[in-house]
Amino acid sequence: MELAAGSFSEEQFREACAELQQPALAGADWQLLVETSGISIYRLLDQQTGLYEYKIFGVLEDCSPTLLADVYMDLNYRKQWDQYVKLYEQECNRETVVYWEVKYPFPMSNRDYVYLRQRRDLDVEGRKIHVVLAQSTSVPQLGERSGVIRVKQYKQSLAIESDGKKGSKVFMYYFDNPGGQIPSWLINWAAKGGNCGNSLYHQ
Repeated sequence: MELAAGSFSEEQFREACAELQQPALAGADWQLLVETSGISIYRLLDQQTGLYEYKIFGVLEDCSPTLLADVYMDLNYRKQWDQYVKLYEQECNRETVVYWEVKYPFPMSNRDYVYLRQRRDLDVEGRKIHVVLAQSTSVPQLGERSGVIRVKQYKQSLAIESDGKKGSKVFMYYFDNPGGQIPSWLINWAAKGGNCGNSLYHQ
C-alpha cells in the first residue's frame, strides 16, 4: 500500500467524488458499525492484516465545505489542540511530504507516518467538491528512527461538498496498520469503542 513519491491520479480524485454522491458499498462485505447524528460509519475486514478499512458518510450541518477543507489541511492548527502529535511538512524530491508522529501510552512505542497529501478543488457537473488524498510513501530524507515504529500502510481519502444549506456533505475512507506487536483484535476493539477518533481525523 506504500506509494512511491509522485502525484495522485485523476481517477483517484474522481473516485472520491463518486463515493460522495453514491457510496460504493456493494460487492464487498461492508458492515454498518455506527449510525448517529447524521453520520454513518461502515467497516470492511482486510483479510491480509486482520484489521478494518472504514468508510464514513454524513452531513455536518454547521460547517461550510471550504472551512472544513481548510481546517483539515491546517497542520499548525492541529498542533494547537492535539498534544499527542509531532507534525510538520517537508519538501522531498520536489514533493511536499508530511511527517507525523503519534504518542502511544506506555509501554507501547510511538508510531510515525510519512505520507503524501494532496488537495484539489473540483467542479463536477456544477458541484464544487473539495478532495484530499493521502497515502504512505518512503523518502530517504525521513528514514525510520530508533524506538519509533514506522506505519507503512496508511491510506485516506476525503471528499466534501455543500449540503445545499449551511453545512457540508462528507465522505471519508480510512485505513492504517499501526504495526508492531499490538494484536489486531485490540486495534479493532479500540476503533469500535470510538477510541480511534485521533486516527479517523488523521490529517
